[in-house]
Amino acid sequence: MINTPVTPHTQNYVVATIKDWHFNEFARVCPNFTGNWTLISDNAQLTLDSLRRLKPKYVFFPHWSWIVPEQILNEFTCVCFHMTDVPYGRGGSPLQNLISRGHQETKLSALKMTKQVDAGAVYLKAPLSLQGSAQEIFERSAKLSFEMINSIITLEPLAIEQTGKVTTFSRRKPEQSNIQGSETITELYDLIRMMDADSYPKAFLQHGNFTLNFTQAELSLTDVNNEHTINAHVIINKSKKAHD
Repeated sequence: MINTPVTPHTQNYVVATIKDWHFNEFARVCPNFTGNWTLISDNAQLTLDSLRRLKPKYVFFPHWSWIVPEQILNEFTCVCFHMTDVPYGRGGSPLQNLISRGHQETKLSALKMTKQVDAGAVYLKAPLSLQGSAQEIFERSAKLSFEMINSIITLEPLAIEQTGKVTTFSRRKPEQSNIQGSETITELYDLIRMMDADSYPKAFLQHGNFTLNFTQAELSLTDVNNEHTINAHVIINKSKKAHD
């Protein structure tokens, strides 16, 4: 748990996240924001008692991997950031689900957290490009998240209930990163880039006793027949079966 220097008689705020790209943005911008800021980076730190001591006006969750206890949601104003134009795309793995469906841009939605995942009222939405690797997109979204956080603490907008048809995404499983060989070149490029981020299972191919993991994909046109090709970085490891 990291705190910024305390200034008396100002509001307290908490950011709970587990990703480096959000840690970096917190360190870069929160010292310049109004108020006293605390960073929580582990689920064990997010307790009702700790929040009661901090008395935050908002608890922001740019990227969190655990279900927040309902008692915390009821007692504090908790705000999460979801990478879809809700109610479209509620649920898991939004970045990967969007790219696999052919989306090139999306909205980052700041939501009031409720017991029902991604169903809360919306404070703000902002456009977000889906170009580049997952790492690049996450870093872009982290910067945007903190811009939205600053807007929320400054403007204190009312949260508006979601309207429209609900579409729910399923969380991707690691085995879905397995290259099947039936993909088009652009589908393969999207598969590689959408899994190319720190701590995410990379697109991979099994060949004999080896596992080939692909990152840093670049899509380009050849001079021959105007066809696309992919240049990528490949890491080759012995597969688990080969070690058994």
